Amino acid sequence: MFTQLSNQRLLLVTAVAMFLFASCGGNTNTSPPAANESPTAQSSPTPAKTGFEADLDYIRKGQYTYVWVFSRKDGKLLDKDDGAFLRTNAPQVVDWVTTDEGRKVIAGTNFDLAQGNLGLLKKRFVAEDYTGR
Repeated sequence: MFTQLSNQRLLLVTAVAMFLFASCGGNTNTSPPAANESPTAQSSPTPAKTGFEADLDYIRKGQYTYVWVFSRKDGKLLDKDDGAFLRTNAPQVVDWVTTDEGRKVIAGTNFDLAQGNLGLLKKRFVAEDYTGR
């Protein structure tokens, strides 16, 4: 009887050990991270560009060969006559974007304005070459 009781206890202990082993050790995904592991750092979103930088990005996304920025020499707002002068003397420009609260205009083109009327434009405006910047 003593051996029968020992066998039953051994069987019971073995069954409980197997149950505990199966329920605890089978799933390694639920274990906490090791002490030397650092949690994944959350990256903060990059701030959205505004104003001149956003307008310049818009022109750059057009993949133009040349990007120019024109502004008046006196620093005043560009007016209707300035716009007409630019369009007339740089007809090769595909995209014009007025920026900097109306003080600058960004031009995107695939034509080298130096081969056109850039000298004439520079007499009236500050012309900045943003190609490749």
